[in-house]
Amino acid sequence: MLSGLNHLTLAVTDLDRSVAFYQGVLQLRLDATWDSGAYLSLPGLWLCLSLDPMRQPEAAADYTHYAFSVGANDFSMFVERLRAVGVLEWRDNRSEGASFYFLDPDGHKLEAHVGDLISRLEACRQKPYAGMKFFTS
Repeated sequence: MLSGLNHLTLAVTDLDRSVAFYQGVLQLRLDATWDSGAYLSLPGLWLCLSLDPMRQPEAAADYTHYAFSVGANDFSMFVERLRAVGVLEWRDNRSEGASFYFLDPDGHKLEAHVGDLISRLEACRQKPYAGMKFFTS
């Protein structure tokens, strides 16, 4: 039986650039590196960067992305820091809780989000999506 998300692996084209982004800009802890990869972490998240020089940034317009939690008090400063280093934004926030949608150096879609599943479900109970059903109270 599954008990949670174990880790996230992202294919990257320039390992040094990606480590600099995730460690320096997003401030994940760098735990290990090797010739073709790196492990970084946050409490509850194990991130693997895996060198793949053949990776082509996806031009897909889908909503698949990876969201990181950020505290409400830190949100504005975090967004300012990302904008100061020139990250590209890929979407405007359209849901509950403050969110900033941005791309990493390889075009992976990321989000910094204030809130959690409990706050999202509470907002949805007030204004449900079309056809929404709830299975927990």
